[in-house]
Amino acid sequence: MEIISFEKKAFEEVAAKLDYFVRRMDNLCRLHGEKKAGIWMDNHAVCQKLRISPRTLQTLRDNGTLAFSKIGNRTYYRPEDVERIIVDVEERRKEARWKGKSI
Repeated sequence: MEIISFEKKAFEEVAAKLDYFVRRMDNLCRLHGEKKAGIWMDNHAVCQKLRISPRTLQTLRDNGTLAFSKIGNRTYYRPEDVERIIVDVEERRKEARWKGKSI
C-alpha cells in the first residue's frame, strides 16, 4: 500500500472544490430531474394508430417523414410526432384511392 501525504491547505482546497461540485450536481439534478420521459409508441402501436402496414411505416422512416429512435433492435416514436403526420397519411390515402390503389 502506498501512502501519500499533502498539506492541510491543499486538502481543504480539494475538499472545497469537491463540495462545490456536489452542490452543483445536486442543483442540476433538481432542475432537470422533474422532466419525465413521455410514453413512446412502438412499431405495432404506430401501425394501428395510422392504419398502415409495417412496410409503409418503414417508408415513412426512410424518407424522413416520421422521426424515430432506436434502442437496441427496437424502434420507438413520440406520440406527438405520430399525431403530426396523420394528416400526411390521410392525404396519401386519398390520393391512392383517387388512383384506384390503397395503402
